[in-house]
Amino acid sequence: MSKTGEEWQVARRRKGAARKTKSRQVSSTCSQEELDLGKTVKRIRDTVSELRCEEFWQGWKAAGSAALSKPPENRDTEGPADQPGSSKDGRLCQQLECVCYGLGSFSSCVSARFQLAMLLLLLDAGQIPLKDCSVYDPAFSSGERAVLRELGLTVLTENEEGKRLATKPTLFYLMHCGKALYNNLLWKNWSVQCLPLMILIGNGFNGMMDRTVGREFQRDYSYIAQAVSVCEERRLPCPSRLIDVFSDTAVITFPIGSLNRLPQSTWAEPPEPQYQHCSDLEIIQRETQS
Repeated sequence: MSKTGEEWQVARRRKGAARKTKSRQVSSTCSQEELDLGKTVKRIRDTVSELRCEEFWQGWKAAGSAALSKPPENRDTEGPADQPGSSKDGRLCQQLECVCYGLGSFSSCVSARFQLAMLLLLLDAGQIPLKDCSVYDPAFSSGERAVLRELGLTVLTENEEGKRLATKPTLFYLMHCGKALYNNLLWKNWSVQCLPLMILIGNGFNGMMDRTVGREFQRDYSYIAQAVSVCEERRLPCPSRLIDVFSDTAVITFPIGSLNRLPQSTWAEPPEPQYQHCSDLEIIQRETQS
């Protein structure tokens, strides 16, 4: 039960039903545009405090810390032990960045607010400065963008469609986003050099594959389909009352050893995804965004 005085209950899905991704409709309601900045920030911080006391947060913290603290295997992380920023074993500690897509309208959606609170907890646990976390969703109102800036986060102004190149170790937080966004992100980083720099917290790839017709999955989301066999997924705990907030969530990493098992042709000139066969793409594209 929420400590902020809000009573809410998550509707249970019928057994075997697929979880729906967030609505990609852009909201422009007056209630969102006229947010009480202070009250909204306090509500989010209260939710952070609530989650911090939850038992399942410890599982998230442990899994996230393990992934965030492991240096990418394809980088030369060895350096002098007395070098600033080096750990005791001589590894050069490189500060992580974070990118969050598809958070949703957290001022009106309880699930989105809890997901934002969890993001803030993960940033704190991973010692990632708030300013180094970039967030974007077409659904954000101007009031919500102001709230995010007040919290200290960096609000992106361009719809990248997930096509963000990781040039340093980066945590991507993609809670209940559409498959196309994951697929775009993988395409943009489709190399043995870039994939190991990525740590994803979002929907498990195996679950996506299980919920999609095989031939359509291979055709429309080929990068996810290829990544399934080489990534490592660690499922994150989810209490029953938050099933629609944190269900089917995993920490996903890309070990260099697994990537090297793929033939070299895997990495040759990967074509950009087009999605001409997808009737329900689950993301808003730049050219169709209003």
